[in-house]
Amino acid sequence: MQASNSMATSLAWRLFKHEARRGELTIILLAIVLSVTSVLALSLFSERLQQALTDRSAEFIAADSQLRSSSPVDQQWIAEAQERGLSTAFQLSARSMAFAGDNLSLSDLRAVDSQYPLKGQIKLSDIPFGQASVTDQAPQSGEAWIDSRLFQLLGVDIGDNIDVGDATLQISKILNEIPDGGFSVFDTEPMILMSSDDIAATNIAGPGSRVTYKYYFAGDSGDINDYYDWLRPQLDREIHRWQSIEDDDSPIGRSVARAEEYFLLASLLAIILAAVSIAVAAQRFSQRHFDPVAVMKTLGASKQLVRKIYLIQICFITALGIVLGVIIGYTLQELVVSLLADSVPIALDTWYWRPLGIAVFTGITCALLFSLYPLLQLFSVPPLRVLRKDIDATLSSRALQFLFSGSAVFLLMLFYSGDLLISSILFASGIVLVALLLGMTFLLIMLGRKLGSGGMGSWTLAWARIRRRAMGNSVQLISFAITIMLLLVVLVMRNDMIKQWRDQLPEGTPNYFIANITESQKDGLSTQFDDFNIEYDKFFPVVRGRFVSINDEKIRTDITKEGEEVADEGRQGLGREANLTWSTELQKGNEITDGEWLGDWQPDPSNSEQVIPLSIVNDLAENLGIKMGDELTFNVGSEVITATVTSMRSVDWQTLQPNFFFVLHPKAMENFSPTYITSFHLDESRKSEISMLMAPFASITLFDVDARIDQLREIIGQVSMAVEFILVLVLIAGGLVLIAQVQASMDERLQELAILRTLGLKGRRIRFSVINEFIIIGVVAGLMAALANEFSLYMLQSRVFQMPPSLHMEYWAIAPIAGAIVVGILGAFGCWRLLSLNTSALLRKMV
Repeated sequence: MQASNSMATSLAWRLFKHEARRGELTIILLAIVLSVTSVLALSLFSERLQQALTDRSAEFIAADSQLRSSSPVDQQWIAEAQERGLSTAFQLSARSMAFAGDNLSLSDLRAVDSQYPLKGQIKLSDIPFGQASVTDQAPQSGEAWIDSRLFQLLGVDIGDNIDVGDATLQISKILNEIPDGGFSVFDTEPMILMSSDDIAATNIAGPGSRVTYKYYFAGDSGDINDYYDWLRPQLDREIHRWQSIEDDDSPIGRSVARAEEYFLLASLLAIILAAVSIAVAAQRFSQRHFDPVAVMKTLGASKQLVRKIYLIQICFITALGIVLGVIIGYTLQELVVSLLADSVPIALDTWYWRPLGIAVFTGITCALLFSLYPLLQLFSVPPLRVLRKDIDATLSSRALQFLFSGSAVFLLMLFYSGDLLISSILFASGIVLVALLLGMTFLLIMLGRKLGSGGMGSWTLAWARIRRRAMGNSVQLISFAITIMLLLVVLVMRNDMIKQWRDQLPEGTPNYFIANITESQKDGLSTQFDDFNIEYDKFFPVVRGRFVSINDEKIRTDITKEGEEVADEGRQGLGREANLTWSTELQKGNEITDGEWLGDWQPDPSNSEQVIPLSIVNDLAENLGIKMGDELTFNVGSEVITATVTSMRSVDWQTLQPNFFFVLHPKAMENFSPTYITSFHLDESRKSEISMLMAPFASITLFDVDARIDQLREIIGQVSMAVEFILVLVLIAGGLVLIAQVQASMDERLQELAILRTLGLKGRRIRFSVINEFIIIGVVAGLMAALANEFSLYMLQSRVFQMPPSLHMEYWAIAPIAGAIVVGILGAFGCWRLLSLNTSALLRKMV
């Protein structure tokens, strides 16, 4: 047994060296190198980029993770975190009145320790509403850093005193922004930042007070996860809430999460491309060795010895391909990272072992599973082939090949992504495409019979070759189409994603919001805007109401100090007060998905019990189990409002404009006095005008979101650039796969060309016939790819990326044309060396 193994290893090694010198292993070796290179480069780049974006988005919660509590936590919890190597910080937040002389204002009070923030930066300004500058300090005991609006509301200056609770603090800085300040047009009081050392002096955290204790944690993700596993059993859902950066549902958080899904998708497509290239290469490797296997069997080699020789040889090829792929993949992604280093925050010194493991696993799995069927064919070659070249392998079950190949692809996708949904969508799209292409192959055979007879023109020869090589062309057609489809998916998703990101923040996006505008102030504010030549949005009326019942069934409405639900009895509710608005005009960015918009409803003055229509956001309706025709009841002060759901809306939450869960008909709200909100855009150069603009309206709340918009735009720009490079890497991988597919048919084309040249056909006509054949295949592959692309995009956009799906009809024309051009050029390029040989040279190569 050992002698047999030794002999097999020795023969395999000699055969490997011999074929390596002759270049016989080039195709399958390059395919394995391609698979490992593309997977490692994309995976490692994606991991680094995701970590960089995760760190950036962590700035918006001032840490990697945050624990909120309605009461102080056990200090042993904090000590445990520090023992595990985590950095910690603390903040107490509350709503509190601030006094200065005879003026007062409700404020958002934040008391922080010296370690705050762990991520992100506090920003100050020299004058109210002025330019922001970064500080690495925190308020000292006895100091108060106050929001620009408080200077306006309280009539104070730097150095004045301000009373907060029982404490008197000195105003020392103008606060511009803190990392976790949040963004909400509603309930936004001006902020006061003070030292946590002064909490006791204020007496705002006594029994019955409504305060939130926030504990911040930063460190290695593994350490944080281990700490949370230790902490979780001790948390009380009614008191504590753990938040990580994955929970960020802001426009920034959603953009980053969507980008991460795209990186995952691109890497999965790279894996499929790699698998396709190895499948094609393994098929050619097997066919090229039919004759050597027949000779070995004729000379007495047993089937077991042949099997060992080629399995060992595949292992040699796989090992070499993995080593080369790892080296090239690492070098490639290092090059990309260095090119992006100035634009995108990617850590060059960060290494992740997971991409390396996935790349090696991909190389091994693809090489073995995709080579399995071709090797089984190779082992079944009979010795009689030495005398009769027309005898092929006795194993011919295509179902077995598809079973091995399909299992390998799905296993790799699922192993890499850990996402059954994305893997299933892409796999199902591939099956749909293969089914379409198999049907198209029969159609091409029928066309080939009609168009491939009656002459020797280049197009006639092309159709005749398509008919004659029906099975080979079907495999090639499937390979081309899958490659084009995957490239289309990556390209179209990139375009749709970047367009949606940029559409949510067009030029002129409002960067200031004004709330708490009274009816009497509307005209004066409009005049002020006109005098300053500032364009502004419409005034949205707002009334605060409590959502109390659905179809007279009580829902949970009690509000805790953090605005969360308490565990009282009743059907699930909103968990906080609702901002009710009314209008007969559908708001921009809203779309009716069910029912009729309430603007078409006309009240009946004679009917005092008529049903008043209401429109609700469909996501909220789904979460709360609300259906069309349900009757919703709200308490507004001492009044009760009842309205019936007559329409449901989709809302683009990505835009930074006020959106409302509930929109009622004005008839329902005619007895209420609302406040209003609006927004406007002011260029950076005109920021100094804010104080003069708002001077006559001290009671109005101004909210500056310019810094948030700049941060969002910066992240979107960085993500967009990274997506561009991801796309380039996938396109390169796809191009190499197409070349490998062309090379796989060279042996059979050699024989065809030799016969045609022997029959006296001129080289020019032969060259055009080969190019025309690839053009036909490219057109069909492109058209089928465009159809399958629509299916996959619909599933991905609606189920994974939470984007509105849409048709992409332009690609139905672009894909066949691009397929014809690209496949035609690659086919001509791949076959050019053969096409340039004369008849005698072709015959010698056949020997």
